[in-house]
Amino acid sequence: MTSNGSRLEARRTADGSFSLFSSEFGEAFHSGVGALLEARQKFVAPADLDRWPSGTCLQVLDVCVGTGCNTAALLEACQPRGLSLSWWGLELDREPLELALADAGFCSQWQPGTTQQLQQLCHSERMLWGDARQRLPELLDHQRGQLDLVLMDAFSPSRCPQLWSVEFLDALAALLKPNGRLLTYCSAAAVRSALRLAGLQLASIEAPCGLLQQSSDWSGGTAASPSPLAGEPLLRALSPMEEEHLHTNAAEPYRDPSGVAERTTILRERQQAQAIAMASGQVEGTGAWRRRWGISSSRHQ
Repeated sequence: MTSNGSRLEARRTADGSFSLFSSEFGEAFHSGVGALLEARQKFVAPADLDRWPSGTCLQVLDVCVGTGCNTAALLEACQPRGLSLSWWGLELDREPLELALADAGFCSQWQPGTTQQLQQLCHSERMLWGDARQRLPELLDHQRGQLDLVLMDAFSPSRCPQLWSVEFLDALAALLKPNGRLLTYCSAAAVRSALRLAGLQLASIEAPCGLLQQSSDWSGGTAASPSPLAGEPLLRALSPMEEEHLHTNAAEPYRDPSGVAERTTILRERQQAQAIAMASGQVEGTGAWRRRWGISSSRHQ
């Protein structure tokens, strides 16, 4: 199944759940192991919803809503705990959600009523359509320091550096409560260094058995918070290997001070900054780091 000249292709992941592949970005929306499994294990579980008593209304932002899988999984996890959501979404493209909600398989993977709730949220004024860099300031105006959870699920940094820049991640960090959490599948050094620059504490999301597809996939993602996270369920402190990763040229962050830069410009300027840092001896080359730790893939750069 394709749409708009094969720009989006519907796929079934290994757990049978619905996903999409974008020819525009050259990436799938989810891990091939399972879209639903990924939503539950990389976004919902490390949120540790049991931290809140029944009756709490969680303040949540879903960045890059896509098919709505992360929000739907969160809705279903909140319901038996007696939690409700005050929700906002950021998304550029309406089509992924439309394709998902029109797919019988996607609708059947949820409990009765979940897709209706998802549809209501995404048709409300809380759904901010357009370039997330331009819409995010609207949230900052009235939600600074008020959010419990930020679910960050943009395409990978090399494909969509606009949404992994120091400036964008700093703005997301400013939305968090002191014990709020930003959760993402991404373990890239550039992203983790930007989150630290935003003043957040980091933890690695433990990868559940079967979710990692290669031995080089040493992390299930990243959790970040104004408060320490080590020792929380499904979270662990960054390993020595991960900490060293943040002192290589891979940790050079993406920058977009204008908030409107094109992907190619952001990537080019980062490459220039990496070259300068390497020439001055300020950082180690990522290749040396990989060899030292026996990592054959540059997947997390």
